[in-house]
Amino acid sequence: MDYIKKIGLHNALILLLCLCIIIFAEYLFLTGNELHGIFLGLWAPTIIGVMIFFKLIDNGSK
Repeated sequence: MDYIKKIGLHNALILLLCLCIIIFAEYLFLTGNELHGIFLGLWAPTIIGVMIFFKLIDNGSK
């Protein structure tokens, strides 16, 4: 719980969402929907990249 306070609730929820996306993409890939799994699997790094981008903008304005 202390870790969630340290990174913030919003960031923890986004990381949880990315974990769910990765798990679902693996499920799709392993059940035979390879292209859908790859497409969905690319969302997680994109979301994390956007999260980092907004953090950099927020820290630059301070």
